[in-house]
Amino acid sequence: MLLSDMREHSSATAPEWESLSALRADTPGCEHVIHFNNAGCGLLAAPVLQAMQDHLDLEARIGGYEAAAAHADEVREFYAELAALIGSGPDNIAFAGSATHAYATALSAIPFQRGDVILTTRNDFISNQLAFLSLRRRFGVEIVHAPDLPEGGVDVDAMALLMKEHRPRLVAATHIPTNSGLVQPVAEIGRHCREFDLLYLVDACQSVGQYPIDVEEIGCDLLTGTCRKFLRGPRGSGFLFVSDRFLRAGYEPLFIDMHGADWTAPGDYQPSRTASRFEEWEFPYATVLGCAAAVRYAREVGVEAISRRTPDLARRLRNDLDALPGVRALDRGNQLGALVTIAVDGWEAAPFKAALDARSINSALSFRWFAQFDFGDKDVDWCLRLSPHYYNTEDEIAEVVAAVAELRAAR
Repeated sequence: MLLSDMREHSSATAPEWESLSALRADTPGCEHVIHFNNAGCGLLAAPVLQAMQDHLDLEARIGGYEAAAAHADEVREFYAELAALIGSGPDNIAFAGSATHAYATALSAIPFQRGDVILTTRNDFISNQLAFLSLRRRFGVEIVHAPDLPEGGVDVDAMALLMKEHRPRLVAATHIPTNSGLVQPVAEIGRHCREFDLLYLVDACQSVGQYPIDVEEIGCDLLTGTCRKFLRGPRGSGFLFVSDRFLRAGYEPLFIDMHGADWTAPGDYQPSRTASRFEEWEFPYATVLGCAAAVRYAREVGVEAISRRTPDLARRLRNDLDALPGVRALDRGNQLGALVTIAVDGWEAAPFKAALDARSINSALSFRWFAQFDFGDKDVDWCLRLSPHYYNTEDEIAEVVAAVAELRAAR
Protein backbone atom coordinates (compact mmCIF):
# COMPACT_ATOMS: atom_id res chain seq x y z
CA MET A 1 0.00 0.00 0.00
CA LEU A 2 1.36 3.41 -0.94
CA LEU A 3 2.28 5.77 1.85
CA SER A 4 1.01 8.52 -0.43
CA ASP A 5 -2.42 6.87 -0.19
CA MET A 6 -2.42 7.13 3.59
CA ARG A 7 -4.86 9.48 5.26
CA GLU A 8 -3.83 12.03 7.89
CA HIS A 9 -5.78 11.67 11.10
CA SER A 10 -7.68 14.89 11.62
CA SER A 11 -7.16 15.05 15.39
CA ALA A 12 -3.42 14.29 15.45
CA THR A 13 -0.67 16.90 15.54
CA ALA A 14 1.62 14.35 13.83
CA PRO A 15 0.40 12.14 11.00
CA GLU A 16 -1.34 8.87 11.85
CA TRP A 17 -1.62 6.72 8.74
CA GLU A 18 -4.34 4.17 8.18
CA SER A 19 -1.97 1.80 6.36
CA LEU A 20 0.88 2.08 8.85
CA SER A 21 -0.15 -1.26 10.33
CA ALA A 22 0.31 -2.89 6.92
CA LEU A 23 3.78 -1.41 6.53
CA ARG A 24 4.72 -2.58 10.01
CA ALA A 25 3.33 -6.04 9.29
CA ASP A 26 5.75 -6.08 6.34
CA THR A 27 8.57 -5.35 8.79
CA PRO A 28 9.13 -8.35 11.11
CA GLY A 29 11.60 -6.43 13.27
CA CYS A 30 8.86 -4.12 14.53
CA GLU A 31 7.61 -6.98 16.70
CA HIS A 32 10.89 -7.13 18.60
CA VAL A 33 12.51 -3.69 18.83
CA ILE A 34 11.95 0.02 18.58
CA HIS A 35 14.30 0.55 15.70
CA PHE A 36 15.66 4.10 15.75
CA ASN A 37 18.89 3.17 13.99
CA ASN A 38 17.77 3.47 10.38
CA ALA A 39 20.75 5.73 9.69
CA GLY A 40 22.85 2.68 10.51
CA CYS A 41 20.77 -0.06 8.93
CA GLY A 42 17.05 -0.04 8.26
CA LEU A 43 14.84 -2.98 9.12
CA LEU A 44 14.37 -5.33 6.18
CA ALA A 45 10.92 -5.48 4.64
CA ALA A 46 9.52 -8.95 4.04
CA PRO A 47 9.80 -8.78 0.20
CA VAL A 48 13.51 -7.94 0.52
CA LEU A 49 14.16 -10.87 2.81
CA GLN A 50 12.16 -13.19 0.56
CA ALA A 51 14.07 -12.19 -2.57
CA MET A 52 17.38 -12.96 -0.91
CA GLN A 53 16.25 -16.23 0.62
CA ASP A 54 14.80 -17.44 -2.67
CA HIS A 55 18.08 -16.83 -4.47
CA LEU A 56 20.18 -18.48 -1.79
CA ASP A 57 17.87 -21.49 -1.92
CA LEU A 58 18.37 -21.62 -5.70
CA GLU A 59 22.16 -21.39 -5.31
CA ALA A 60 22.04 -24.30 -2.88
CA ARG A 61 19.98 -26.39 -5.32
CA ILE A 62 21.67 -25.72 -8.66
CA GLY A 63 24.92 -23.81 -8.01
CA GLY A 64 25.98 -20.19 -7.69
CA TYR A 65 26.89 -19.44 -11.32
CA GLU A 66 23.82 -21.25 -12.55
CA ALA A 67 21.52 -19.39 -10.15
CA ALA A 68 22.98 -16.06 -11.32
CA ALA A 69 22.29 -17.01 -14.92
CA ALA A 70 18.75 -18.08 -14.06
CA HIS A 71 18.08 -14.73 -12.36
CA ALA A 72 19.92 -12.54 -14.88
CA ASP A 73 16.79 -10.58 -15.76
CA GLU A 74 16.01 -9.94 -12.10
CA VAL A 75 19.60 -8.81 -11.49
CA ARG A 76 19.28 -6.27 -14.30
CA GLU A 77 16.22 -4.88 -12.52
CA PHE A 78 18.53 -3.56 -9.80
CA TYR A 79 19.98 -1.07 -12.29
CA ALA A 80 16.60 -0.12 -13.70
CA GLU A 81 15.02 0.36 -10.26
CA LEU A 82 17.89 2.41 -8.89
CA ALA A 83 18.10 4.51 -12.05
CA ALA A 84 14.41 5.31 -11.74
CA LEU A 85 14.94 6.22 -8.08
CA ILE A 86 17.70 8.78 -8.70
CA GLY A 87 16.83 10.03 -12.18
CA SER A 88 19.59 8.41 -14.22
CA GLY A 89 19.93 5.71 -16.85
CA PRO A 90 20.67 2.07 -15.91
CA ASP A 91 24.04 2.25 -17.68
CA ASN A 92 25.10 4.99 -15.27
CA ILE A 93 24.78 2.73 -12.20
CA ALA A 94 27.46 0.47 -10.72
CA PHE A 95 26.88 -1.91 -7.84
CA ALA A 96 29.43 -1.85 -5.00
CA GLY A 97 29.99 -3.69 -1.76
CA SER A 98 29.45 -0.48 0.22
CA ALA A 99 29.08 3.25 -0.28
CA THR A 100 32.63 3.70 0.99
CA HIS A 101 33.94 1.20 -1.56
CA ALA A 102 32.03 3.03 -4.29
CA TYR A 103 33.47 6.35 -3.10
CA ALA A 104 37.05 5.08 -3.03
CA THR A 105 36.67 3.50 -6.47
CA ALA A 106 35.37 6.80 -7.84
CA LEU A 107 38.28 8.72 -6.29
CA SER A 108 40.74 6.24 -7.78
CA ALA A 109 39.56 7.22 -11.27
CA ILE A 110 40.75 10.81 -10.87
CA PRO A 111 44.49 11.17 -11.64
CA PHE A 112 45.40 13.47 -8.77
CA GLN A 113 48.74 15.23 -8.86
CA ARG A 114 50.70 17.23 -6.33
CA GLY A 115 49.06 20.60 -5.77
CA ASP A 116 45.60 19.53 -6.95
CA VAL A 117 42.86 20.86 -4.68
CA ILE A 118 39.93 18.93 -3.23
CA LEU A 119 37.27 21.39 -2.07
CA THR A 120 34.89 19.96 0.49
CA THR A 121 32.89 20.96 3.57
CA ARG A 122 33.35 20.73 7.32
CA ASN A 123 30.53 18.16 7.55
CA ASP A 124 31.80 15.42 5.29
CA PHE A 125 31.58 11.73 6.19
CA ILE A 126 34.58 10.51 8.20
CA SER A 127 35.71 7.89 5.65
CA ASN A 128 35.63 10.50 2.89
CA GLN A 129 37.80 12.84 4.94
CA LEU A 130 40.20 9.98 5.65
CA ALA A 131 40.40 9.22 1.92
CA PHE A 132 41.24 12.87 1.21
CA LEU A 133 43.94 12.84 3.89
CA SER A 134 45.35 9.65 2.40
CA LEU A 135 45.50 11.34 -1.02
CA ARG A 136 47.28 14.27 0.56
CA ARG A 137 49.79 11.97 2.25
CA ARG A 138 50.49 9.95 -0.89
CA PHE A 139 50.13 12.47 -3.73
CA GLY A 140 50.42 15.88 -2.10
CA VAL A 141 46.92 17.10 -2.90
CA GLU A 142 45.57 20.06 -0.95
CA ILE A 143 42.32 19.87 1.03
CA VAL A 144 40.27 23.05 1.36
CA HIS A 145 37.21 23.16 3.63
CA ALA A 146 34.50 25.68 2.89
CA PRO A 147 33.27 27.55 5.98
CA ASP A 148 29.90 27.02 7.64
CA LEU A 149 27.11 29.50 8.14
CA PRO A 150 26.53 30.69 11.73
CA GLU A 151 23.28 28.68 11.85
CA GLY A 152 25.00 25.54 10.55
CA GLY A 153 25.61 24.03 7.14
CA VAL A 154 28.03 25.06 4.44
CA ASP A 155 28.19 28.65 3.24
CA VAL A 156 27.53 28.03 -0.46
CA ASP A 157 28.51 31.57 -1.50
CA ALA A 158 31.85 31.21 0.25
CA MET A 159 32.28 27.78 -1.34
CA ALA A 160 31.66 29.29 -4.78
CA LEU A 161 34.37 31.89 -4.14
CA LEU A 162 36.76 29.09 -3.20
CA MET A 163 35.87 27.31 -6.46
CA LYS A 164 36.80 30.45 -8.38
CA GLU A 165 39.99 30.96 -6.39
CA HIS A 166 41.36 27.40 -6.36
CA ARG A 167 39.82 25.78 -9.46
CA PRO A 168 39.73 22.49 -7.53
CA ARG A 169 40.36 19.16 -9.21
CA LEU A 170 37.32 17.86 -7.32
CA VAL A 171 34.44 19.33 -5.33
CA ALA A 172 32.95 16.92 -2.79
CA ALA A 173 29.98 17.19 -0.45
CA THR A 174 28.07 14.83 1.81
CA HIS A 175 24.32 15.37 1.53
CA ILE A 176 23.65 14.30 5.15
CA PRO A 177 26.64 13.55 7.39
CA THR A 178 26.57 10.55 9.69
CA ASN A 179 27.06 12.65 12.82
CA SER A 180 24.04 14.97 12.63
CA GLY A 181 20.71 15.65 10.96
CA LEU A 182 22.11 18.45 8.79
CA VAL A 183 20.90 18.38 5.17
CA GLN A 184 23.43 20.14 2.94
CA PRO A 185 22.30 22.13 -0.14
CA VAL A 186 23.98 19.83 -2.65
CA ALA A 187 22.00 21.14 -5.64
CA GLU A 188 23.12 24.70 -4.93
CA ILE A 189 26.71 23.53 -4.77
CA GLY A 190 26.16 21.65 -8.02
CA ARG A 191 25.00 24.78 -9.85
CA HIS A 192 28.29 26.47 -9.04
CA CYS A 193 30.24 23.37 -10.09
CA ARG A 194 28.56 23.48 -13.49
CA GLU A 195 29.26 27.22 -13.75
CA PHE A 196 32.99 26.58 -13.24
CA ASP A 197 33.03 23.21 -15.07
CA LEU A 198 34.31 21.29 -12.05
CA LEU A 199 34.06 17.62 -11.19
CA TYR A 200 31.50 17.08 -8.42
CA LEU A 201 31.17 14.06 -6.13
CA VAL A 202 28.20 13.69 -3.75
CA ASP A 203 27.83 11.23 -0.88
CA ALA A 204 24.09 10.46 -0.62
CA CYS A 205 24.51 7.56 1.80
CA GLN A 206 22.09 8.96 4.40
CA SER A 207 19.69 10.72 2.04
CA VAL A 208 18.79 8.11 -0.56
CA GLY A 209 15.56 6.47 0.58
CA GLN A 210 14.84 9.37 2.91
CA TYR A 211 14.54 12.16 0.32
CA PRO A 212 13.96 12.24 -3.43
CA ILE A 213 17.30 12.23 -5.25
CA ASP A 214 17.65 13.59 -8.78
CA VAL A 215 21.21 13.51 -10.08
CA GLU A 216 20.35 15.90 -12.89
CA GLU A 217 19.00 18.45 -10.43
CA ILE A 218 22.02 17.98 -8.17
CA GLY A 219 24.35 18.35 -11.14
CA CYS A 220 26.88 15.81 -9.92
CA ASP A 221 29.35 13.74 -11.93
CA LEU A 222 29.48 11.05 -9.28
CA LEU A 223 27.10 10.06 -6.50
CA THR A 224 27.47 7.26 -3.98
CA GLY A 225 24.96 5.62 -1.69
CA THR A 226 24.03 2.48 0.15
CA CYS A 227 20.97 0.26 0.18
CA ARG A 228 21.16 -0.77 3.84
CA LYS A 229 20.03 2.48 5.49
CA PHE A 230 16.84 4.34 4.56
CA LEU A 231 16.28 2.11 1.53
CA ARG A 232 16.00 -0.82 3.98
CA GLY A 233 18.10 -3.17 1.90
CA PRO A 234 20.75 -5.69 2.96
CA ARG A 235 24.16 -4.95 4.39
CA GLY A 236 27.19 -5.28 2.13
CA SER A 237 25.60 -3.19 -0.60
CA GLY A 238 26.26 0.17 -2.19
CA PHE A 239 26.17 1.89 -5.53
CA LEU A 240 27.90 4.50 -7.64
CA PHE A 241 26.24 6.82 -10.14
CA VAL A 242 28.58 7.90 -12.94
CA SER A 243 27.53 10.69 -15.29
CA ASP A 244 27.72 10.41 -19.06
CA ARG A 245 30.29 13.20 -19.22
CA PHE A 246 32.52 11.39 -16.71
CA LEU A 247 32.28 8.19 -18.76
CA ARG A 248 32.89 9.98 -22.06
CA ALA A 249 35.98 11.65 -20.61
CA GLY A 250 37.48 8.20 -20.14
CA TYR A 251 37.77 8.11 -16.37
CA GLU A 252 38.22 4.59 -15.05
CA PRO A 253 39.12 3.03 -11.68
CA LEU A 254 42.77 2.50 -10.88
CA PHE A 255 42.33 -1.25 -10.49
CA ILE A 256 39.95 -2.31 -13.24
CA ASP A 257 39.12 -5.99 -13.58
CA MET A 258 37.75 -8.43 -16.14
CA HIS A 259 34.16 -7.33 -15.51
CA GLY A 260 34.93 -3.67 -16.19
CA ALA A 261 37.25 -4.09 -19.18
CA ASP A 262 38.13 -6.36 -22.10
CA TRP A 263 41.73 -7.53 -22.48
CA THR A 264 41.97 -6.69 -26.17
CA ALA A 265 45.66 -7.46 -26.80
CA PRO A 266 48.64 -8.68 -24.75
CA GLY A 267 49.51 -5.08 -23.96
CA ASP A 268 46.16 -3.33 -24.04
CA TYR A 269 42.60 -3.33 -22.70
CA GLN A 270 39.34 -1.53 -23.37
CA PRO A 271 37.15 -0.35 -20.48
CA SER A 272 33.40 -0.87 -20.59
CA ARG A 273 31.48 2.02 -22.08
CA THR A 274 29.08 2.00 -19.09
CA ALA A 275 29.43 2.42 -15.33
CA SER A 276 30.12 -1.33 -15.17
CA ARG A 277 33.78 -0.35 -15.59
CA PHE A 278 33.57 0.50 -11.86
CA GLU A 279 32.29 -2.97 -10.92
CA GLU A 280 34.09 -6.24 -10.25
CA TRP A 281 33.51 -9.74 -11.52
CA GLU A 282 32.32 -11.26 -8.26
CA PHE A 283 28.84 -10.24 -7.11
CA PRO A 284 26.79 -11.18 -4.04
CA TYR A 285 23.78 -11.94 -6.22
CA ALA A 286 21.35 -12.54 -3.37
CA THR A 287 22.31 -9.11 -2.03
CA VAL A 288 21.83 -7.46 -5.42
CA LEU A 289 18.37 -9.00 -5.71
CA GLY A 290 17.58 -7.85 -2.17
CA CYS A 291 18.65 -4.33 -3.13
CA ALA A 292 16.42 -4.39 -6.19
CA ALA A 293 13.50 -5.44 -3.99
CA ALA A 294 14.32 -2.71 -1.45
CA VAL A 295 14.42 0.05 -4.07
CA ARG A 296 11.20 -1.24 -5.60
CA TYR A 297 9.56 -1.26 -2.17
CA ALA A 298 10.64 2.32 -1.45
CA ARG A 299 9.30 3.48 -4.80
CA GLU A 300 5.98 1.73 -4.17
CA VAL A 301 5.69 3.30 -0.73
CA GLY A 302 6.46 6.67 -2.32
CA VAL A 303 9.68 8.60 -1.69
CA GLU A 304 7.92 11.99 -1.72
CA ALA A 305 5.62 10.83 1.07
CA ILE A 306 8.56 9.27 2.94
CA SER A 307 10.40 12.59 2.71
CA ARG A 308 7.53 14.25 4.56
CA ARG A 309 6.81 11.65 7.23
CA THR A 310 10.33 10.55 8.18
CA PRO A 311 11.80 14.02 8.91
CA ASP A 312 8.55 14.96 10.65
CA LEU A 313 8.93 12.05 13.05
CA ALA A 314 12.53 13.12 13.65
CA ARG A 315 11.47 16.72 14.26
CA ARG A 316 9.03 15.62 16.95
CA LEU A 317 11.62 13.35 18.53
CA ARG A 318 14.28 16.08 18.47
CA ASN A 319 12.00 18.70 20.03
CA ASP A 320 10.76 16.37 22.76
CA LEU A 321 14.28 15.25 23.68
CA ASP A 322 15.65 18.78 23.66
CA ALA A 323 12.98 19.76 26.20
CA LEU A 324 14.29 17.24 28.73
CA PRO A 325 16.51 18.47 31.59
CA GLY A 326 20.14 17.53 30.99
CA VAL A 327 19.57 16.61 27.33
CA ARG A 328 20.73 18.80 24.45
CA ALA A 329 19.82 18.34 20.79
CA LEU A 330 22.92 18.98 18.69
CA ASP A 331 21.55 19.21 15.15
CA ARG A 332 22.03 22.57 13.44
CA GLY A 333 21.19 23.86 9.98
CA ASN A 334 18.45 25.35 7.84
CA GLN A 335 17.14 21.87 6.97
CA LEU A 336 17.27 18.85 9.24
CA GLY A 337 16.59 15.26 8.31
CA ALA A 338 15.87 12.08 10.23
CA LEU A 339 19.14 11.85 12.16
CA VAL A 340 18.63 13.15 15.69
CA THR A 341 21.74 13.63 17.79
CA ILE A 342 21.75 14.44 21.49
CA ALA A 343 24.21 15.01 24.31
CA VAL A 344 23.20 13.60 27.71
CA ASP A 345 24.66 14.98 30.92
CA GLY A 346 25.99 12.57 33.50
CA TRP A 347 26.48 9.55 31.25
CA GLU A 348 29.31 7.94 29.32
CA ALA A 349 28.57 6.75 25.80
CA ALA A 350 28.66 2.94 26.05
CA PRO A 351 26.65 2.58 29.29
CA PHE A 352 23.94 4.89 28.01
CA LYS A 353 23.51 2.99 24.76
CA ALA A 354 23.59 -0.30 26.68
CA ALA A 355 20.75 0.96 28.88
CA LEU A 356 18.67 1.69 25.78
CA ASP A 357 19.60 -1.68 24.29
CA ALA A 358 18.26 -3.32 27.43
CA ARG A 359 14.93 -1.61 26.73
CA SER A 360 14.93 -2.95 23.13
CA ILE A 361 15.54 0.53 21.73
CA ASN A 362 18.05 0.53 18.88
CA SER A 363 20.31 3.55 18.59
CA ALA A 364 23.87 4.44 17.59
CA LEU A 365 26.81 6.40 18.97
CA SER A 366 28.99 9.00 17.29
CA PHE A 367 32.31 10.19 18.69
CA ARG A 368 34.54 13.21 18.20
CA TRP A 369 36.84 11.24 15.92
CA PHE A 370 33.84 10.72 13.60
CA ALA A 371 33.46 14.46 13.11
CA GLN A 372 36.47 16.49 14.20
CA PHE A 373 35.13 19.82 12.96
CA ASP A 374 31.48 19.44 13.93
CA PHE A 375 31.99 17.96 17.39
CA GLY A 376 34.77 20.43 18.08
CA ASP A 377 32.38 23.28 17.29
CA LYS A 378 29.70 21.73 19.50
CA ASP A 379 32.21 20.88 22.25
CA VAL A 380 31.09 17.27 22.67
CA ASP A 381 33.08 14.06 22.72
CA TRP A 382 30.15 11.79 21.92
CA CYS A 383 26.48 11.85 21.10
CA LEU A 384 23.60 9.43 20.86
CA ARG A 385 22.10 9.17 17.39
CA LEU A 386 18.44 8.22 16.94
CA SER A 387 17.05 7.86 13.43
CA PRO A 388 13.37 6.98 12.92
CA HIS A 389 11.82 6.02 9.60
CA TYR A 390 8.35 6.06 8.11
CA TYR A 391 7.31 2.74 9.65
CA ASN A 392 8.02 4.02 13.16
CA THR A 393 5.20 5.45 15.24
CA GLU A 394 4.44 8.41 17.45
CA ASP A 395 3.95 5.98 20.35
CA GLU A 396 7.49 4.72 19.82
CA ILE A 397 8.76 8.30 19.92
CA ALA A 398 7.01 8.81 23.24
CA GLU A 399 8.49 5.59 24.61
CA VAL A 400 12.02 6.56 23.56
CA VAL A 401 11.68 10.03 25.05
CA ALA A 402 10.39 8.54 28.29
CA ALA A 403 13.32 6.12 28.42
CA VAL A 404 15.88 8.90 27.91
CA ALA A 405 14.14 11.00 30.57
CA GLU A 406 14.19 8.09 33.03
CA LEU A 407 17.86 7.35 32.43
CA ARG A 408 18.83 11.00 32.71
CA ALA A 409 16.89 11.38 35.98
CA ALA A 410 18.71 8.36 37.39
CA ARG A 411 21.96 10.34 37.23
